[in-house]
Amino acid sequence: MVGVIGTHNGKFHCDEVLACYMLKRLNQFRDYSVVRTRDPATLDTCDIVVDVGAVYDHSKKRYDHHQREFNETMQTLSILDFNTKLSSAGLVYAHYGRQLILGCSHEDKMVGILYRKLYETFVEAVDAIDNGIPAYDGIPRYHVSGGLSGRVGHLNPHWNEVNPNPDERFQQAMELAGGEFESSVSYLANVWWPAREIVEKAIDEAPEFDPSGRIIFISSGGVPWKEHFFELEEQKGLASRKMTYIIYEDSTAKNYRIQAIPNNNLSTFDNRLPLPKAWRGLRDSELSEVSGIPGCIFVHSSGFIGGNETVDGARAMAKKALEIGEAEVEKFYKLIFISYSLYFSSILGMVLCYTLS
Repeated sequence: MVGVIGTHNGKFHCDEVLACYMLKRLNQFRDYSVVRTRDPATLDTCDIVVDVGAVYDHSKKRYDHHQREFNETMQTLSILDFNTKLSSAGLVYAHYGRQLILGCSHEDKMVGILYRKLYETFVEAVDAIDNGIPAYDGIPRYHVSGGLSGRVGHLNPHWNEVNPNPDERFQQAMELAGGEFESSVSYLANVWWPAREIVEKAIDEAPEFDPSGRIIFISSGGVPWKEHFFELEEQKGLASRKMTYIIYEDSTAKNYRIQAIPNNNLSTFDNRLPLPKAWRGLRDSELSEVSGIPGCIFVHSSGFIGGNETVDGARAMAKKALEIGEAEVEKFYKLIFISYSLYFSSILGMVLCYTLS
């Protein structure tokens, strides 16, 4: 006998649409039908109920979030450290998300990381929007209607349509939300995750590329490294290594870039140590002459990025930039020490003069 997933009728929202899609994507629920009703007697006969019924009980496969006492988040369920109140989509994802990602329930490194990332980048927004939680405080400057929740909402029958079929529209909404979900899973598994592995390998092998461990070399061009770098640096407890520069291939120009690591994932120009002032804005032979390094191509006027014809040349630029930077820092602290010494000497002299007088 085919099972039944129950949800409410009337206007549908992204959370129950996505919840139903995710459930039907699982092998054990793939052939279940979806019934849309608010009749308690009918809902009681359903094998699974989402977004209606005022009950959350995983053991009974009831996943509603509208009851007064409901305040569950991924954190309160001891699953992930997110504090956004869950919707029916989040509840289904909380309990079945790992199976959804790889079609299995075993725990391994990839499943756990992708499970977290998919919630962060996809499901959490559905939870927040359905629960009326804005992404930021204050009055928004403009209205966004093109997000997934908005597009799902637009599929509801319109007030001036003649004889629309709400269940057909719900099915269309499931296909829309499901397509977005599959696209996100595919991107994370096939694009985001391989990039993370490359960046992690580069961080682990940094001391082999340069003994300081402060210069990272990514051999593959075009790898989006920033987000992964900051997460991995924190997870591995490597802040004390003071990683400063990233070197990577410019696959279009067939040369190498050296980029100063920014202070955070959202920054580019605010970085840990810009390339030396004497190099900034220079190009080609002039830059090579000033730096004493052959094959130089350019250094940006802000010092956040530069280029060299070879990986060895880029590494030499990074090493010399570190030397110059450390010398400037040492000089700075010496000046501070001298300034404080002179200041306290003058204070001491004044005290002695006052005492002797």
